Parts: sequence; structure tokens; C-alpha cells
Amino acid sequence: MNNHNLDALHTLDTPAALIDRSRMQHNIARMQQHMNALGVRFRPHVKTTKCIDVARAQRDAGAQGITVSTLKEAEQFFAQGFTDILYAVGMAPHRLQHALELRRRGCALGIITDGVESARAIAAFGKANGEAFEVLIEVDTDGHRSGIRPQEGALLDVARVLHEGGMHLRGVMTHAGSSYELDTPEALRAMAEQERSGCVLAAQRLRDAGLPCEVVSVGSTPTALMAEALDGVTEVRAGVYVFFDLVMRNVGVCTESDIALSVLTTVIGHQAEKGWAIVDAGWMAMSRDRGTQKQKRDFGYGQVCTVDGTVLDGYVLSGANQEHGIVSREGKDEGKDKGEGEDCTGIAARFPIGTRLRILPNHACATGAQFPEYHAVSEAGDVQTWARFHGW
Repeated sequence: MNNHNLDALHTLDTPAALIDRSRMQHNIARMQQHMNALGVRFRPHVKTTKCIDVARAQRDAGAQGITVSTLKEAEQFFAQGFTDILYAVGMAPHRLQHALELRRRGCALGIITDGVESARAIAAFGKANGEAFEVLIEVDTDGHRSGIRPQEGALLDVARVLHEGGMHLRGVMTHAGSSYELDTPEALRAMAEQERSGCVLAAQRLRDAGLPCEVVSVGSTPTALMAEALDGVTEVRAGVYVFFDLVMRNVGVCTESDIALSVLTTVIGHQAEKGWAIVDAGWMAMSRDRGTQKQKRDFGYGQVCTVDGTVLDGYVLSGANQEHGIVSREGKDEGKDKGEGEDCTGIAARFPIGTRLRILPNHACATGAQFPEYHAVSEAGDVQTWARFHGW
């Protein structure tokens, strides 16, 4: 990184959310090329970034459509020209009016359900308003969260309620969120195949029952990147890959040098006898997400880097209050009063007041959500401000 770039980062107020644009573009290209090689459509989940500029970069690379986690996201992306949108959270009846309004304005909004009661509400509302909602049935392929198991009778019950109720039954979708708990290539490949085969089985059961199933949608960042074959799948969804984070580093699908999101922070004080440098990025900047705590390496609230992004191995954000963060050696958290050696005597010399640092996040989605905007930094040194959506 050149001096001009360093100068630019010293003029920003802190804490600030930084995007390394070259890393981001590399991550986008990596995922898109893998999807192209496997012959499937890629529909990125934009909840990670909630940023038009990032979504445009994904679309420019070859993505087709987007996935959202709120109807507010759908509204805002639709206003910026994104029309093919999947709202991938179970549809609550009170949101059907908003979904209807979006579709009436030309948004090709798809919705999901995983229960008969919800399916009946969708069908009844659609029939009352002359609207054939496009619906995917959520399938549970790993016991992680929501969905109907591929072999359950409820799958056909839900499908018939939608189809016979006049809705457009598009197909099935699943999310192997338990892949975040894995950390070997073998386990990740096996989970990717479990996700694929389970969703394809659900699709086949619908077809065998004479029901339509055009879409077979799977996806999580680890399974998308580790899948070796996606026979029977029509599209893949993934989100955090665009930035990556320390959880994904521990899962094994990226390294620290791939992580495109960081928080710029300033050293504002010291507790030298404890081996602490105090920075102005607490949990209001990093979030309270401690996703690495149960993984093979615990990074506290984040990995500490120099202002140019070079990892300071062994230094983490070990503690966090609302507006204060504690930088220390790994293992010396805010509950330990005594440091040792260089950590104790040299912390103030190593990180003088005013020093700018970057902190890599545990969970890019949660850290990004703390900020109204990103500062996107190019290799050439220019910094652009990209807005981020908030709320529901």
C-alpha cells in the first residue's frame, strides 16, 4: 500500500469500516468462477454487505439475481434496478402485503415457507388479491435451523396447499448452516454433498407427486466453495464469501489475506502493566459476535493488523466495552491483570497514542451491520464511500 493510501486512512474518523476492494474483487471472481465451472446459476446473498456497490460488482462478475434477508433490503435493491430477488426468510403473514406491493411494482420477488399453516396464509392472501406468489419450500438438510426434512410427508402437504391454492410453486431451497461448525476439507465436501443430495431428493419427491419443481436452490459459503459436483441443483446462494471473516478462516475456506472487511481504529490509551493498548473500537464497532470462541483458534473480538493490513500475528482485540477495545497478546484478556515480558513493558512503545490499526472481524455480517457506510480502499490508494442499508 502506497503512502497516499496511508495518508487517506489517517484522515478518516475512527472507528470506520474498510473494504479492501482488490480482495473483495478476488473473492467475487473466485466464487463466480467456481459456480461457472459447476454449471449452476449463482444468486449471492446480499445481507452480508447490504450495499449496492458490492452487489453491482457481484452482478458484473456474472451473478444472476440476489438473495435478501429482509423486505426492506428487497425494497432498496429493487429501487436500484435489481428485480430478481429471493426473500429467503420464512414468510410471516403480516409481510404479505409488502411482498404484494413489491410484485405489483414489477419486482420478481420470490418468497419461502416451511409449514402448512404459513402456506395456507400465503395461498389465502394471494387468492384474495389475485396474486400467484412465487414460492420455494425450505428444506432442512442438516438440522441447523428451519425447513422440512426431505423425506417428510409435510413436504408434499405444503406443496399441495400452494399449488392447489393457485400459487406458483417454484421449487425447493436449503441452507447448510452447520457447515460453519466444520473445519476440514473432507467434512466440508461431505456436507456440500449432503446439502445437494437432500435438496435434490426433495425436488424429486415433488416431481414424482406430479408437482412442479423448477428451482433447486442450495448454499452456504463453505459448501458452495467446497462442492465438487452440483448435479440436480439449479442455483447456489452464498453471502459472506464476498468479505470473508475469521470464522471462515477457521472453517478453512479462506486465509487472513482474503478477508476484505476490517475496522480502522485508533490507539487512545494504555494499561502498560497489563500489556494492553486501548483503542476506540469496542463492541459497537466490532459487534458482540464471538464466533471464533468455539473454534480451533479464538481471535477474541478480532485479529489486529497494521494500518496497511499486515497481520500482527499474536495480537488480538481481546476485550471490548461499548466504545473501548483492548489490544493485547492472545491469551491476555481483560480478566487478566498481569502481562509478561515485551507485552507488559513494550505495549506503549509498540502502539503509541494515535497509532492506526485495522481489526479483522469474527463475523463480517455482524460487524458490517454496526456501520452506516463503508470506506472502500483501492490498491491505487483512493477511498470511496459506499452506503450501507439498515433496519427491517
